[in-house]
Amino acid sequence: MKLAKPLLILLLMASVGWVAGCGNDTSSAAGQGEVPPVPVSVVTLATTSATLSTELPARAQAFRKAEVRPQVSGIIQQRLFTEGERVEAGQPLYQIDPARFEAALQTAEAQLARGQANLVAAQARERRYSDLVAQKAVSQQDYDDAQAAFAQAKAEVAVAEAALLTARIDLEYSQVTAPISGYIGKSSVTEGALVSGQQAQILATIHQLDPLYVDMTQSSRHMLELRQQVLSGTLAREDAPKVTVILEDGSEYEHAGELQFSDMHINASTGSIMLRALVPNPKGLLLPGAFVRVILNEGVRDQALLVPQRAVSRNREGAAVAWVVEDGLAVLRPLVLGRSIGGQWLVESGLQAGDQVIVEGLQRVTPDARVNVTDVIQAED
Repeated sequence: MKLAKPLLILLLMASVGWVAGCGNDTSSAAGQGEVPPVPVSVVTLATTSATLSTELPARAQAFRKAEVRPQVSGIIQQRLFTEGERVEAGQPLYQIDPARFEAALQTAEAQLARGQANLVAAQARERRYSDLVAQKAVSQQDYDDAQAAFAQAKAEVAVAEAALLTARIDLEYSQVTAPISGYIGKSSVTEGALVSGQQAQILATIHQLDPLYVDMTQSSRHMLELRQQVLSGTLAREDAPKVTVILEDGSEYEHAGELQFSDMHINASTGSIMLRALVPNPKGLLLPGAFVRVILNEGVRDQALLVPQRAVSRNREGAAVAWVVEDGLAVLRPLVLGRSIGGQWLVESGLQAGDQVIVEGLQRVTPDARVNVTDVIQAED
């Protein structure tokens, strides 16, 4: 037993030394090993030509709108159109009782005939007196009276002609006609209704639907930015930018329109500017008052730099950032972004053509981490 105890102690010490040695070897290996590069996929940026567009809420308006009102007073005898149908300019719509206007026309014609007869007599008298006054057969006063009577007769004829013209106009106005071509709505009166000239009540409304106006509003700040880009040459803009109409059901309208004008007045309460586009409407699919959305082509930027949206993230301050590969290391770049264009961001600053932006493997990327580019994805146009 005396020999076994020292031997057991030696065996225990040897075991402890061996375990400690193994631990030192493991920690040394861990310290000497290198972290492997993070595999990532990148996209190489390149400048391209990009069409800048914006989507705005809009409302359809009739190209022309005419409110039908009577010009003379009377009783409606007939309605001469079918509600909801197309009417042509000059087409009769209502017939007001013309009897009173016909009588007034006959009276005016008779007054004109009487005036013309008096004019003939006054003219003949003036001629006779002009010869007699030269022979001293009549006094100068009689001749002056004859001249005055002749001039008065001519004036009476002119008054009678004006009265006749007024009577004819009133008779024509007894038949209410369409001022423009288009589709007419419901009638607010029926046969037997009493109407008066220049009344406030509208008899019917006519809308010209082809083409059609589409009105939209744009912020004055955005318009200022566009004008500055156009003036600086950064943005090339057409004289009549195209617009695409999105209908209420989300479908795209088959006919493209053109921007007609932008208002020169800023709405003080909303800080916006009204824009108007002209859109063909041959089938009458768009109706006045309809709410639609409009995609407005604002211009083309020739040297645009686009980065995929999946490559962009936000830091704690909410600023846009992206990881870029530089000399085999991941570097975080702050960005200034413009608008979204088809799943990509328009880069205003922070990146340049030729940069390799990481789009896959972002979860394992840390600042200045070594990366291994395993795939280069083609930039989207």
